[in-house]
Amino acid sequence: MLSEAVKHDLRHIVGDAFFKDDMNSLITHSYDGTPMLQALPDAVVYPENTRQVAAVMKRLAEDGIPVISRGSGTNLCGGTVPLQGGVVMVMHRMNQILEFDLENLTATVQPGLITKEFITKVEELGLFYPPDPSSMSISTIGGNIAECSGGLRGLKYGTTKDYVIGLEAVLPNGEIIRTGGKLMKDVAGYDLTKLLVGSEGTLAIITEATLKLIPPPRYKKTMLAMYKDLYGAARTVSKIIEQRIIPATLEFLDNPTIRVVDDFAKLGLPLDMNAILLIEQDGEQETVERDIARIEAICLAEQADRVSVAASEEEALKLLTARRSAFTALARLRPTTILEDATVPRSKIAEMVLEINRIAQKYEVQICTFGHAGDGNLHPTATTDARNHEEIHRVEEAFAEIFEAAIRLGGTITGEHGVGAVKAPYLEWKVGRAGIDVMRAIKQSFDPHNLLNPGKLFAKETRKRRVIDRG
Repeated sequence: MLSEAVKHDLRHIVGDAFFKDDMNSLITHSYDGTPMLQALPDAVVYPENTRQVAAVMKRLAEDGIPVISRGSGTNLCGGTVPLQGGVVMVMHRMNQILEFDLENLTATVQPGLITKEFITKVEELGLFYPPDPSSMSISTIGGNIAECSGGLRGLKYGTTKDYVIGLEAVLPNGEIIRTGGKLMKDVAGYDLTKLLVGSEGTLAIITEATLKLIPPPRYKKTMLAMYKDLYGAARTVSKIIEQRIIPATLEFLDNPTIRVVDDFAKLGLPLDMNAILLIEQDGEQETVERDIARIEAICLAEQADRVSVAASEEEALKLLTARRSAFTALARLRPTTILEDATVPRSKIAEMVLEINRIAQKYEVQICTFGHAGDGNLHPTATTDARNHEEIHRVEEAFAEIFEAAIRLGGTITGEHGVGAVKAPYLEWKVGRAGIDVMRAIKQSFDPHNLLNPGKLFAKETRKRRVIDRG
C-alpha cells in the first residue's frame, strides 16, 4: 500500500485527474493480453512528459516502490502485470509525433503513440516504417520497443530493433539518459539503444524514440499457395529461402486456423487444405514479377494443390488483414486462448510444425499453428478453458515440450512476444546459467533496488527439463 504522503506527492506531480487508486482503475490495470495472470497495483499514474516521469521515478525510488510502465497492455507474456504491486505508469498521454526529419529520414515520437497511427502518418509523407505487429491498431510504439515487436514484414525488413536509432529514457533513480541519435554510425561505447530495445521495461522507462524511416517499395504482389500436404508447405518455406528469394511476407496457416479465419473473415478459403502459405513480394516491378514466378514454381514443385495471385490491391489487403485476424478468430472457439511463439532456423520449419502436431496429440490438446514461417517464427495457439484445471495442466506441459523442441532444433523460446513472467522459467534453457548471470548483472547495474517491472525475465526457479534430447 502507498502511504498518504506518497499519494499526495504523486498527485502533485501528475495532477489529481491523472492519479488513480480507485478499485476500477486498479482492476483495469491488473492484467494485460496474457490469459490467467492478474495482480492488483497500488495506484496508476498518467504522466504528461519526461519531466513528470523523472519526478515520479525519483519519488517512488525514495520509498522503494515498484513501477511498471505500460502502453496498451497487448503483450502476451505477462509483461505489464504488476506482480509485486506498486505503481503502473501508463504512457498514453505521451502520444505525440515530435518531429519528422525528412533530410535525415527519421521521426522522433513519444512512447504512447499508437503504432498504426504512426504508420499512417509516415505513409502520408511517402515513406515507410516496416515494423507491423498484428496488434498495431492498438499497441503503442513504446510497447513495441519494450518487447522488440516483429510482424508480418519481419522476414525482409527486420523488427523494431532495426529501426530504433535513438532513445530518451528515465532510470529508476529519476535520472534521464539519451542514447544514439539521428546517426547511421555510432560506436561510442556500449550500444545502450539496442540494450533498451526488448528490455521489457526492466531497465529504464522510454520517454522518446528516434526511428529510422525508409523509402517505400514501388510495387507489390500477393499470392496464396494451398497444400493438402502440410509437410510440403513447410518444406516450401525452406526452398524459397534456399533459392535466395526473400519475400516481404511469408506466412503459414494450418487447417484449423484456415477454418476459423475463413469463418471470421468470409474469404472463401479452401477448407480441405491442410496448410496455406500467404506470400507477398515487393520492390521494383520487374524483380517482383520474376520472384513471384519463381516462388510459384517452387510451390508447385513441392506439391502445392493450387496457387493464386491476388487480382487487386484490395484483394491483397483483405488477405493480409485476414492473417492478422488469426488470433481474434481463434479466440472465438473456446473461453481461453493461449497464443505462444517459438522460433527455429528457417530450414527447420517443417520439423517444428510436425513436432507441434505430435506434441498436441500426445497431450490431447487442440493447438492451431500459424505464424511468420519465413523467419522461422511460429505461433502455436491452444484453445482451451481456464476453468478446466486438468486440461490447462496438459496445455502447459505441451508448451513446455514445444519450447524444448524449438531449442533442440537450434531455436529459441520466444521470437517476438518476450519473456515477461510467462517465459521466465524457461529462459535459462535458452541462455544458460552464465547468460542468466550476465543479464542479472546488467539489471543490477541499471536497477540496483529492483524497482522496474520486478518479477519479469528472471524466474525464482528454472523449470526442469524432462524431455529426452533426441538430437
